[in-house]
Parts: sequence; structure tokens; C-alpha cells
Amino acid sequence: MKNILFVASECVPFIKTGGLADVVGSLPKYFPKEYFDVRVVIPKYAGIKEQFKNQMQYVTNFYMDLNWRQQYVGIFEMEYEGIKFYFIDNEEHFGGSTPYAGMPWDLEKFAYFSKAALSILPTIGFRPDLIHCHDWQTGLVPVYLHERFQADEFYRGIKTVMTIHNLKFQGIWDRKTIQSITGLSDYYFTPDKLEFKRDASYLKGGLVYADAITTVSNTYAQEIQTPFYGEGLDGLMCARANDLRGIVNGLDYNEWNPETDPQIAKNFNAKNFRKEKVKNKVALQEELGLEVNPKTMMIGIVSRLTDQKGFDLISYMMDEMCQDAVQFVILGTGEERYENMFRHFAWKYDKKVSANIYYSDGMSHKIYASCDAFLMPSLFEPCGLSQLMSLRYGTLPIVRETGGLKDTVEPYNEYEGTGTGFSFTNYNAHEMMGTVRYAERIYYDKKREWNKMMDRAMAQDFSWANSAKQYEEMYNWLIG
Repeated sequence: MKNILFVASECVPFIKTGGLADVVGSLPKYFPKEYFDVRVVIPKYAGIKEQFKNQMQYVTNFYMDLNWRQQYVGIFEMEYEGIKFYFIDNEEHFGGSTPYAGMPWDLEKFAYFSKAALSILPTIGFRPDLIHCHDWQTGLVPVYLHERFQADEFYRGIKTVMTIHNLKFQGIWDRKTIQSITGLSDYYFTPDKLEFKRDASYLKGGLVYADAITTVSNTYAQEIQTPFYGEGLDGLMCARANDLRGIVNGLDYNEWNPETDPQIAKNFNAKNFRKEKVKNKVALQEELGLEVNPKTMMIGIVSRLTDQKGFDLISYMMDEMCQDAVQFVILGTGEERYENMFRHFAWKYDKKVSANIYYSDGMSHKIYASCDAFLMPSLFEPCGLSQLMSLRYGTLPIVRETGGLKDTVEPYNEYEGTGTGFSFTNYNAHEMMGTVRYAERIYYDKKREWNKMMDRAMAQDFSWANSAKQYEEMYNWLIG
């Protein structure tokens, strides 16, 4: 039996701000129970729903030294869907209404969390063979393990894996503050360790000391070894290329299933989608006040409205795209200028554009089920889950070839009759526009080809079972 511990700052169903939570909540369920005992530790945030707090059992508490003072560490546990979860309790650090408070408060919070996650292990009687850390918030786990815990017999030989969900976020602050918060000696603050451009970086520490590094798609693993995508760490990524692998995130195929999804107007599957899927479109057109026409091509966007997601390209071309026989349905929040841009076009073309500037899980399911195509022209995309959801619902993705988008969407080839979506290469508004118009042409003039592409899209398997096998192989390789 191999013992694996996931350490992360968020996890569904307890607390979620992004895709990281989906990974940490879903992946552990897919390892074979007879070979792997996978457990998860996250902070006990004030924002966790009462229904979960009421199920948690208090284990014990102790005091831990950090930042020249003794800090309280409470431990709670509960089992959920067959997985054991531990929650680290400390009102001072986790009492806020949201999981993240911004810098520099988060630095202290996650230094505390990383050290506490290691400190509780003997107390809960669980010795992991491997600790799987996620993103910068847990970057100090491999560092602390090396710095002080390794000296203890209990911790000796524990392996660590660091998974990068998005290299843009690294936990960087000035060196003096980080040294004072973490209590690490001068030895750790050199350019080959935590030092980053005269400051210090939590993530860099994790990447230097972890036994292996993964990221959430194969292409992204290659891209971060280049200056454009490497966020200043491309040199380190190249140096550790032999320990770096990309494993595409999976999708929870029970939650995202057009055949059983309770949140959509009409269920459908790979056999009957030609007749049934369009009923979702008509229902959504009625609900959002768009012109009701089952034949009009509908393009969906569900996203954080930020530069990373390619919205500058869309804003250049939105007026022009609205001249075509298409409808746009947008869902999401983010930068004010993009929120207002979509509000403006929804006002200008009220029968063609619906701007829903909020987030709703139910509405996202409706959009994936109703639309014909899904637009995602990202500047960079470590993995992306939206295109996987689109494929699952037979909604063909229109994407830029980067990161996980390149790994999961096969571009349409009309000569070979292959592909599951449409893609373009350069980060260029006119190139995106040309690809959208090409998709329109296939939709209107070659409906049979379009339907065959939907067949292929819905036949793709990006379930977690697939990804879990690759993680399993890596764990076995590391633990031996």
C-alpha cells in the first residue's frame, strides 16, 4: 500500500476559486483503493459551508513555532466520498470570508499552512510515501521538509511532487519579509534556491526542492521552458526538464454528463443529439431574450474576463463578428473594461448578444449544452477545463493552439474528415476572426460534416480515470 498526501489551498466541494479546487477534489477518488491510500489536507476556512463543518470531527491541537512565536494548530477530519480529509484550524490565518486575502497576508498564511501540514503527520498517525503539493501556496512544503523535518526518522525519505496549475502566480515578495515570515536561514536565499530577481519566491523553492514537477498539460510543460511562457523561471524549468512532465487535467464525467445533467432543459447523448441538443438552444434563447431561431449558430463564452483568456482579441473583433448570422452568450466576471465591453454589445445587438456578468454553475451547464461552438482564444492556458466540457456536450471549441488547448482540441481537417474543433496559431485578432468565420461556413454549408465532428467530440475521453493512471505511474516511479 502506498500512502499519498495531497496538500492544497482549495478543494471542491469545500472551497473553490478556480480549477485547482476541481483537481484536488476529484483526482484522489480515481486511484485504486487496494494500492493507494490517498488523503487530502486543506485549511479550515471560515468560508466552508456549515453542512461540512458540522460533519468534521475534532482530532487534537498543539502549538508550533513559526515567525518567532508559538502558533496554534487545530486538526479536524472527515471522510467524504471515500476519501479522508484533514482540515488545519487557525482563526487568525483562516478566519477571513475568502480563502485569499492578497499579499503580503497570504505569505504568512501559507507559510503557516505548509509547516502545519508537515507537523500534523505524526499526530494523525499517517506517514505518506509521497506528498503531492499544488501551486505556490504549498511551495514551502518541500523546502521545510528539506530544512528541518528530514532530520526526524519519521520524515526521512518522504518524496515530494510539485504541480504547477498556473506559473503566473508564484508567491513573490521581498526577500527580507519572506525570510522573517518563514524563519529560513540565509542558506535558502541564493539564486539557486528561493531567491528570485533579488526578491524571494515560494513556488521557486518548491520547484527547486521537489523530487518531481508536473504541470497540467504536455504542451504547457514544453512552453514554460521558453522565456515567453516561463515567467522568469524558464531557466529552472529547462534545468529540471528530466523531472518535469505534463498530465492533462480530467473532467468529472458524472457531473458533466449531457445524458443525466439535471441543470439543462433537455438531456441528450451521442446517439440522439441531432434532434435533442437544439431544444436546449431554443430554451436558452427564450430565457435570455435572444431572437428565437434553432438554425442560428450560437457561440458560447464561459470564462474569467481577463487578458490571459484572449479578450483583447475578442474586443477588437466583436463588432465585426456581430455582423454575421451568429449569437453570442457570455458568462463570467473579471476586468471592468471587458465586463463593460460585453454589456455594450449586449445593448447594441440585444437580439444577438447576451452578457451575463456574474458566475453561475447552472448557467454554465446551460451554455455548454445549448451552444454550437465555444470560443476560447487564450494567450496562454496551462490546461483549461472549458474546452473539455464543450467537447463533452458536443459544442465545438474554437481555440488558440496553446497549452492544454493544443493538447485536447484536434483542429478540423476537411480533406481527411478529422478533428473535434477549430484552432489558430498566432495571437492575432484577424487570425481568430478568420477561424470563427471558417467555423460558421462549416456550420451553415456542411452540416453533415459538422455533425460528424460533434460525434467525434462527444466520443473523446478526458475523464479523470485517464489522468489518474499517469499520476499512478509517476508515483510508482518515485516511490519505487
